[in-house]
Amino acid sequence: MGERESTVEAVELTSPPTSGNTVGGANTVGGTVREHSTVPADFWHGKRVFLTGHTGFKGSWLALWLQAMHAQVAGYALPAPTTPSLFELAQVASGMAHTIGDVCDLPTLHTAMAAHRSEIVFHLAAQPLVRRSYQEPVETYATNVMGTVHLLDCVRRVPSVRAVVVVTTDKCYDNREWPWPYRENEAMGGFDPYSSSKGCAELVTAAYRSSFFREGAVAVASARAGNVIGGGDWAPDRLIPDAMAAFAAGRTLTLRNPGATRPWQHVLEPLGGYLILAQALWEHGQDYAEAWNFGPHAEDAWPVAQVIDTLATLWGGTARWEVDKAMHPHEAHCLQLDIAKARARLRWQPRLRLQQALEHTVDWYRRLHAGEDARELTLQQLQRYRSEDPTHGSHSGHR
Repeated sequence: MGERESTVEAVELTSPPTSGNTVGGANTVGGTVREHSTVPADFWHGKRVFLTGHTGFKGSWLALWLQAMHAQVAGYALPAPTTPSLFELAQVASGMAHTIGDVCDLPTLHTAMAAHRSEIVFHLAAQPLVRRSYQEPVETYATNVMGTVHLLDCVRRVPSVRAVVVVTTDKCYDNREWPWPYRENEAMGGFDPYSSSKGCAELVTAAYRSSFFREGAVAVASARAGNVIGGGDWAPDRLIPDAMAAFAAGRTLTLRNPGATRPWQHVLEPLGGYLILAQALWEHGQDYAEAWNFGPHAEDAWPVAQVIDTLATLWGGTARWEVDKAMHPHEAHCLQLDIAKARARLRWQPRLRLQQALEHTVDWYRRLHAGEDARELTLQQLQRYRSEDPTHGSHSGHR
C-alpha cells in the first residue's frame, strides 16, 4: 500500500465520556463544559479501515483524512461518479488500497473486506441524488438498501471487524415539514425513492444490530447528516456545484426551490463526527451502537436563496441567479437535525458557522481554478479546519 506524508498535524482527543450531566445540550462535569472532542491521529495510526464509496465526494475527503492520520485504508467503490472528480484530481488512490467494486456484488465485497482484515468499517457507498432516484428507482433501492444488507452481512463473516458506521442522511426521516429539528428516535419515512431508500437502510441497520450484533464484539451505529458542501463536488443537480460551475462560466444560475431550508454544513463537519463515533464504538462498544445526527447549529439552516446570495457575493464579478419556473419532482422544503445527543454524549459540535463553510468552499474552487494542486489544497483546508476554534459561536444553537 502506498504511503504519503501529509501536512496535517495530529490533534489529541480524550475518549468520549460514558456518563455526565447535561446542561443546555453541552456535556458538563461539576458545572464546567467539557472540552470539545477532536479527532486524534494517534488513535487512527495503523488502524485497518474499510471505506465503501471512497471515490465519491464525501468518501474522498474521508479517505484523505484517514490517510493523513496514517490509517491503513482500503476503499471499495464504483469508479468516480463525475468528471472531474475530487478522487481523481487529489490522487486519493495513491495513499490507500483501491478496489473497484459494487456493493451489490456480495462475494466481491466480502473478499475485499476479509483480505484487508478490516477493523473499522465506514459505509458511504450510495446512490446519493434525489432527482436521479426518480429516474433510476430500482438502482437507488438496490444500492442503498441491498448494498447496506450486503455490507452488514459481510461484517458478520469477517471476524476482525469491531466497529461499523453506516452513513445515511437527514432525509431518512418521515418529513412532516415541521419547524423544529428531528431527533434520532423520530419515525423513518421518505417521499421520494432516495429518501425512502435511506429510511430503509436505517431500518436494515437497526434490524441487523438487534439480530446479530447486540451482544457481540461488533458495535454498529448509523450516522445521519444534512446537506454537505465543500470543494471537490461536481455532482449534477446539487446546489453548490451548480452555482460554482455557473459563476465560473459567467452563466446565470437557475434555482428550483429558493425558499427551501436545509441543514447546510461543510463536508468535514459530519466526517469528524463519523470518526469520533467510530472511536467511541471501538472503545465503548454497544454503549454507542445506535443512530446519531450530525448537523449544523440551528441558525445555519438557511434558505437556498440566502445561501446563493452569500456565494454570489463571495464569488463577486457577474455572479447572479434567477428562479426556474419549470415543474420539478417533489423535494422537501424544511428539514433540520437535532444534534443534542451527539453534543452531549460524543462532545461533538460544529466547528464552522455556515458563513465560514461557504468561504472555505469558494476559496477551494477559486484556488483550483487558479492552478493549485487539488491534493495539497484539500489537505491544507483539512489542516485549517482542524485548527479552527471549536467553541466559536457555540452560544448559538445550544438548547
